[in-house]
Amino acid sequence: MKRKNNTILRATAATTLLDLMQAKLGGMTVTSIKQLLRSRRVQVNGAICTRGDQALKAGDGVTILSQAGTTTLHHPKLSLVYEDDYLLVVNKKQGLLTVPSNPDSAETTALSILKAYVRKQHPRNNIYVVHRLDRETSGLLVFAKTPQLQEYMRTYWRQLVTKRTYIALAEGILPEQKGTITTWLTEDKRNAMVFSSPVDDGGQKAVTHYEVLGTRENDISLVALNLETGRTNQIRVHLASIGHPVVGDRKYGHGNTYSPVDRLCLHARILEFIHPATEQVVHFETPIPREFKI
Repeated sequence: MKRKNNTILRATAATTLLDLMQAKLGGMTVTSIKQLLRSRRVQVNGAICTRGDQALKAGDGVTILSQAGTTTLHHPKLSLVYEDDYLLVVNKKQGLLTVPSNPDSAETTALSILKAYVRKQHPRNNIYVVHRLDRETSGLLVFAKTPQLQEYMRTYWRQLVTKRTYIALAEGILPEQKGTITTWLTEDKRNAMVFSSPVDDGGQKAVTHYEVLGTRENDISLVALNLETGRTNQIRVHLASIGHPVVGDRKYGHGNTYSPVDRLCLHARILEFIHPATEQVVHFETPIPREFKI
């Protein structure tokens, strides 16, 4: 089916994007299909898709655009994971702020990079922060394309998010393979430090579930952490509170004493949430950083 010179395909059963396009596009070669994907001319359910192994289910719509899609994002510290008419999901590398530290700062941030990106598509486009990652934390971030959507997602963030998993290297060997850390956190605005209390002292309740994925000798643990709450510095403070701070954490741990690399070893690996426009659950996942592997 064609519409405005675009080709519209519909999956009738579970398949992959590459298989559907090969079956429906008259024997198009894998090389030609990959070229369409690289040029951002393929959309799945309205969102640009560049992966041939993208899973499809019955009813999913695929559009092959007659011209190249939106401007490609090129930056060494930020890569585009997902984009549609409502949201952007990106993978941020360590060392990049999410937003400026102060309004007058000219420092490059994830926000400034994405503003430049969307304004190449149209000069009136803008982008809005939904949540943040620390400068030294890498991983998945979501941005909204309208202030109304930003306000909605911020207001209902806890209800929208169905899974949020971080990967960390922690100092030492944790006492249990799995566990839950529950404390009350209070932030001191004067020095931007967060303090943890095992009892309710008026702070914000914070709950982190963890699972040890592996260990290196007797000094480092690879840990997956699922957030039940999302407080400032929650994972860093929680791991420090049980005597196993994040490797490379100069604020709550021992800095580079245990670090195999010169960075804070914390990465936002999985983010799953209910899309505010489609009301469908969307799942995004990034690989564990190579430098974390033990």
